[in-house]
Amino acid sequence: MFGHLRSWLRPGLWGRAMASEAPRPSKRIRLTDEPCIVAMQRMLRGKEGIMSLAQGIVHWAPPPEALEAVRTAADEPDTNSYCADDGLPSLRAALKEKLRKENGLDGVEVMVTAGANQGYTNLVCALLDEEDSAVLFRPFYFNHRMALQMTGGHANVVLAPSTKDYLPDVEWVEQRLSQPPSGERIRMITIVNPGNPTGMIIPKALLERFSAVCQRHGVWLVVDNTYEHFTYEEEGHAPHACISGDHVVNVFSFSKAFGMMGWRIGYLAFPPELTPELMKVQDTIAICPAVASQKAALAAMESGRPWVKERVRGLSENRRLVVAAVEETLGKGAVAGGSGAIYLMAKLPAGFENDTRVVEWLSDKHRVCAIPGSACGAPGELRLCYANLPPAKCAQAGLAELVKGGPDLVQ
Repeated sequence: MFGHLRSWLRPGLWGRAMASEAPRPSKRIRLTDEPCIVAMQRMLRGKEGIMSLAQGIVHWAPPPEALEAVRTAADEPDTNSYCADDGLPSLRAALKEKLRKENGLDGVEVMVTAGANQGYTNLVCALLDEEDSAVLFRPFYFNHRMALQMTGGHANVVLAPSTKDYLPDVEWVEQRLSQPPSGERIRMITIVNPGNPTGMIIPKALLERFSAVCQRHGVWLVVDNTYEHFTYEEEGHAPHACISGDHVVNVFSFSKAFGMMGWRIGYLAFPPELTPELMKVQDTIAICPAVASQKAALAAMESGRPWVKERVRGLSENRRLVVAAVEETLGKGAVAGGSGAIYLMAKLPAGFENDTRVVEWLSDKHRVCAIPGSACGAPGELRLCYANLPPAKCAQAGLAELVKGGPDLVQ
């Protein structure tokens, strides 16, 4: 009897029985967009001397206090251990005080995360079921859509319009929540203030209107404040503002303002009632953020907003240079956004709708790199970051020859 069984299980038969369907990645991850930053890195591999206006980074290093704190942390035994899941108590206490004094957020709980992106993913896992819909506004931040897609809600990402001024269209939201399509159940709305990729400050009155409509319909409002420090009031633009409520979660980051992109520290400010659910996600994904990075973040807070604003002021010249280069090539009105954050949107001429090929051509021909607008739901545009380079290099980043036609980029 066992001889027959061994014969049936011999490798050839077993292999054919099991090869009917090879293992493959999950449907939800296959339906998730390819990360445009990874595609950009692949496209630039082997190319020298590229001037990047693509990835959202700043050209300065962290404050000296932060770097010294890391050197000290290397000799401290607790740096090598796990800390509390939601972050070092000293950092969380400092963040609560900062949120109260600088952002007007009192009575919120704080969780430190491995960057703002991980914080946002925590929220998607904690707040949404697979059948729930979530709203993003075109042009959107690509990692927000990816987080929603890979957690199973691919078909339920609702892409809402922005106004002609690149502000999220609250009137559209009010109408959609009042008269939703059959079967749609919007449970979360995400806005970015200042905007990525639009670089637009959202006025306080508009934030309050979003908060009111979300509260009325039982919808979570997630506000990504990663670029809170990047404002230009001296040029007449509105300051950054925050809102809170038992339906509001705010996302923050150390990455841009303090030049700590690689240290991966962000944080959430949320209603205390969410703590148990967010702790489940945090313990599963990260356990806790890197202790050395948290110590660096706490030291960076000693330098604080004045240190950041001094560097942000220098970005005005970068923005002027990039706008001048683009408008010289593409004409007045080709550039939009830029009242805050570190981004501009550039509208490509008719016939250049394939913005991915335009980006490839720019990197090959002019050694300039940008993000295609199609990655943000805005085909035929480019997202330009003007904080990556010091002013002297920004002056060299041109888009000449686009108006001359360039190669065949239409298809």
